[in-house]
Amino acid sequence: MRHGGRAARRWIQRRYGGREPRERGLATVWVAVTTATLCTVFAVVLALGQVVVARHRAGGAADLAALAAADRALEGTTAACRAAQEVARAQGAEVVRCGVQGEIADVIARVSLGPYAPEVRSRAGPATQSPAPTGPPQSP
Repeated sequence: MRHGGRAARRWIQRRYGGREPRERGLATVWVAVTTATLCTVFAVVLALGQVVVARHRAGGAADLAALAAADRALEGTTAACRAAQEVARAQGAEVVRCGVQGEIADVIARVSLGPYAPEVRSRAGPATQSPAPTGPPQSP
């Protein structure tokens, strides 16, 4: 045995009262547990990010499809919904439901991104009459 080995053994005997330390390999276990925990947290954060992205894409597609349908509302429901489907398809979405009542279009669009397929509803139509002013009346 080399001299350094004997010195280390003597130090261990003095330090631990002649018995071998029981914590051998404990750092490896802690590193493995910490690594697994960090990987799990990272995977959850990525999955949540993917959900948010899918929801926002579906919302944007639904808004644009509803605007396209409202623009063609006077041409009839078929033409309006066809325009909504074309716009949604260009956004990477699909129209789940499309309805037109008067000049108001109501569209539900779905975007599939991985295992997630959120559906978002959007309505579009002409602006209503502006609300009455609030507050004290203006004097001339």
